Amino acid sequence: MDLFVAYVFCFAVGLVYAIASALAGHLFGGHEHPGDVGTGGHSEAGLGGDHMPSIGPLSPTTLAAFVTAFGGIGMVLATTESLRHPILSLPLSLLGGFAIAAAVLALFRTVFARTQSSSESRVFQLPGRQATVITPIEPGRVGEIAYVDRGTRYTAAARAEVDTPVPAGSTVTISRVVGSQFYVRAAASPPPSDPPGNPSPPAP
Repeated sequence: MDLFVAYVFCFAVGLVYAIASALAGHLFGGHEHPGDVGTGGHSEAGLGGDHMPSIGPLSPTTLAAFVTAFGGIGMVLATTESLRHPILSLPLSLLGGFAIAAAVLALFRTVFARTQSSSESRVFQLPGRQATVITPIEPGRVGEIAYVDRGTRYTAAARAEVDTPVPAGSTVTISRVVGSQFYVRAAASPPPSDPPGNPSPPAP
């Protein structure tokens, strides 16, 4: 019975941790944290950091999966007549816990790897896109720009290709992205329109 209580305790701890993590992510994940776009762009919604999140064998998520699986499998085995003896239930519970934790680890790593690949591929599509300067870019110094990608507004540190000041509110064009650094140039101005009453002469 003491071992069964230990199984219940492990299962409860792991389950409570999983629920608390889900609630914390939902309540505090909000729209105020910067999030990665691949090489330094930060979303105004999502997770923080300059890289995609990673998970290791000893990460809290993996350990919680092991503890929960160990407790849950142990509870089932402890109530099975032919497997309730600790010599059988304990090693089988450990084996099941390791298997579930390994599966969770593999799943998260696969998801993160695909997300990282998708983010990096999007960065190569940014040159040529227009952005707005939100922090002035002084000659030789770093400012900040904002741009929209797939309906989400991002901000990023940026330098000017030409050593001339770029005031806040200016429209610029992203020329290249090197590592985590964005480089911008002044956006091309549209050609002046003809004043009213002076139509352009017809083409010959």
